[in-house]
Amino acid sequence: MTTSPGFDLPRLVATNASAAFNRLAGFEVVAAGDGAVEVHMRWNGDFTQYAGHLHAGVIAALLDTACGFAAANVVGNVVASHFSMNCLRPAVGRRFIVKGTTVRAGRKQAFARAELFAENEAGEAVLVATGETVLVPLGA
Repeated sequence: MTTSPGFDLPRLVATNASAAFNRLAGFEVVAAGDGAVEVHMRWNGDFTQYAGHLHAGVIAALLDTACGFAAANVVGNVVASHFSMNCLRPAVGRRFIVKGTTVRAGRKQAFARAELFAENEAGEAVLVATGETVLVPLGA
């Protein structure tokens, strides 16, 4: 991916590192550019729900972060005004990969979507959740 006029990879990495929850959960921004971002998180048993799957709150945080970072890659600082997610199957794996993309970026609103994949020990990934966010650019 190449960088675009918004936040480049180093700035997104720094922004991610400045968020205490993202540090606690182990979110890692690995790629960014052209209105897209990829964030990884290793399995952490501390973030499961009662049946041993990744908690929906952490799933939502991964999807929301990817959407926000994808939009920030295009328009700079943003804040979410609406977020929705769909959990498609239990989220279990050695690592989680979330890919966010900017659908449309305007002066007053940006629209982004993300897909969360769970990767098993063999490196095979399966789609476990999707999310969509409406964001408001905050300006410079």
